[in-house]
Amino acid sequence: MAISHAQPGEIIDVRPLGPALAGSRTTALVKTESLEVIRMVIPPGKEVPTHSTLGEITVLCLEGRVAFTTGGVTRELGAGQLLFLQGEQPHSVLGIEAASLLVTITFPRDSPIGERPAHP
Repeated sequence: MAISHAQPGEIIDVRPLGPALAGSRTTALVKTESLEVIRMVIPPGKEVPTHSTLGEITVLCLEGRVAFTTGGVTRELGAGQLLFLQGEQPHSVLGIEAASLLVTITFPRDSPIGERPAHP
């Protein structure tokens, strides 16, 4: 079964999941050659180990709280807060409370798709 991503012009609901958060999974919402948008679900206590992406990223916390570490500094990211990282900037995420994040990655146009590391 092929993964379905949103088509141009399609409306995507990214409101907080509320009670449905506990049973939800991380989902890639949009994926093109130069853009990826992911709703990342982070349960409390789950850690996404240190990694990086070729492209610049933004992380918008839709609900809950996570500890976001980059450059040796850990910051708490809560609902309604946005974080920006440059490409290839190592970072990790730890769930403090059940959380959902809207992650946007923009890839340099000259980076071949096959050489892009997947974002966990």
